[in-house]
Amino acid sequence: ETTEMTNREAAEIQISELDLLASMFPYEEEFLVTDQLAVAELKHYVENESAEMPSSKVQFILNVKPEVSNASMVEFSMACALPFKYPTVLPEITVRSSLLSRSQQIHLNSDLKTYLMQNCSGEPCMLSAREWLKDHAAAYIDKELSSSAVTTSNAMQSEDITFTRLWIYSHHIYNKQKRKNIIDWAKELALSGFCMPGKPGVVCVEGLQSSCEEFWSRVRRLTWKRIVIRHREDVSLEGGGHAEIQKQRKFPALEEKCFDAHGARGNHMDLGQLYRFLEEKGCADIFQMYFGVEGH
Repeated sequence: ETTEMTNREAAEIQISELDLLASMFPYEEEFLVTDQLAVAELKHYVENESAEMPSSKVQFILNVKPEVSNASMVEFSMACALPFKYPTVLPEITVRSSLLSRSQQIHLNSDLKTYLMQNCSGEPCMLSAREWLKDHAAAYIDKELSSSAVTTSNAMQSEDITFTRLWIYSHHIYNKQKRKNIIDWAKELALSGFCMPGKPGVVCVEGLQSSCEEFWSRVRRLTWKRIVIRHREDVSLEGGGHAEIQKQRKFPALEEKCFDAHGARGNHMDLGQLYRFLEEKGCADIFQMYFGVEGH
């Protein structure tokens, strides 16, 4: 597709963003490239038609002091890695600080990722990520993430109680490792649903919104001929406790469903069986979104 950014264009954008960061943050304690070789390879790749793709991602650290009167001494460090396809895919960022407990750190990183997913697809976003951290970091230090939802800001609260169901469509899913990832990640993120391997591949996951988004950001990073979210359902839950979430689920766990049309060949799935399965679960209308016809 012509609209897709080429690898060289992506590499050029990465280099110009690194130059910008270096000029804005000249001191090593603010901005430090931890892998100079990767940057050199990237520049070589951009300047030479025949050069191979670089062998490793560019990695760097941005240190940020948040905007707070009493936290003058506190530093947050953003360890960043740019995947080759960045900025068409999100950067990999891990924020750390000695003042954050493990759960606070997980919470902050997950919120930052959600922010980037919603605001930064396809555009260079290191400065936006840094700004977001500057504005929000301090709020996580004293956030006790136990049961008291009261202390969390409204933005956080609304995210915590949205139930999401994603209907993902892939050209095909055969690869055993991908199928294992899908099942393992769903389990890790407490998502239920099903995965229909074969051609086409269909994956449905449901659960907490932030968990669904984390699942999608992992899955789409794998190599696919084509993978898209065909349909997304979001339900806002009042109070949003565990019981409320269980009530919304249409699937008990994440299972692999093989609706095999041709015995051992196992390539093309029997869409009639898929339709009946969706109908049983009260999701027949989804079939039309996937395949655009009544399935009988």
